[in-house]
Amino acid sequence: MNIKLDTVGHLCPFPLLEGKKAMTKLNKGDSLTIDFDCAQATENLPNWAQEEGYEVTNFEQLGDAAWTITIRK
Repeated sequence: MNIKLDTVGHLCPFPLLEGKKAMTKLNKGDSLTIDFDCAQATENLPNWAQEEGYEVTNFEQLGDAAWTITIRK
């Protein structure tokens, strides 16, 4: 299962906080895709995923200030 979380327009640390909350509802092997436009989250989200032992399966810049990241639990 893949859950999509759109946090575009929300200031940091909202993308990270919402990502953490959403990840608790997923089973091992499920993925969470977060769309965001907070530059701080470009470091916070991958760092959090690594600390938790999650796999980042996709991380790309969509525009001048827009990114998407997919994290597998």
